[in-house]
Amino acid sequence: MSGPDRHEDDRRANRRGLARLVTGLPGHPLHPPLTDLTVGMFVLASALAVIGYVGIIEEQASHGAWLAAIGGLIASVPTASTGFADWVLLEWGSRQWRTATWHLTVMLVAVTLLGLAAWAQYSGYQEGRVTTLGLVLTLSGTAVLGVGGWLGGSLVFVHGVRVLAAGREQGGAAGVAGEVTEAKESTR
Repeated sequence: MSGPDRHEDDRRANRRGLARLVTGLPGHPLHPPLTDLTVGMFVLASALAVIGYVGIIEEQASHGAWLAAIGGLIASVPTASTGFADWVLLEWGSRQWRTATWHLTVMLVAVTLLGLAAWAQYSGYQEGRVTTLGLVLTLSGTAVLGVGGWLGGSLVFVHGVRVLAAGREQGGAAGVAGEVTEAKESTR
């Protein structure tokens, strides 16, 4: 193949390569493993906030809670980016899209609460104590994060989003869009 058709094929291949950089390979999306890091950091922040608030290793726990919250906020950037990249590939208005939109909205609320918690806890970080507002916001944000995680799990386990059809080759030509299309067709 040569001429204009070859250049168009090259452009399509480059777009697929860029998409896979953000969304992952077929059957191996990037968003789910990144959620483990983000959720883990926020759960650690919550546990350390509780431990510090009740007076067990208060200074160390207050420092750890704030640092874990900051780590969770940093990790939430690539996590949200890869999730957003998956979201835009869904058929707008479908059941999967509605569930994913709720997931996205709930997670934005959770990360906002946890960002406010980090802000409220900064003075406690400096003074070696867990602030009441920092604790309340951290626990609230983590509870909302749990609801968002439940919605995200339903995207995979109920709706089959980004799940390869049984027997499909991982390196198939359809790529990311093919995964989403297969998932949509299997849940109609």
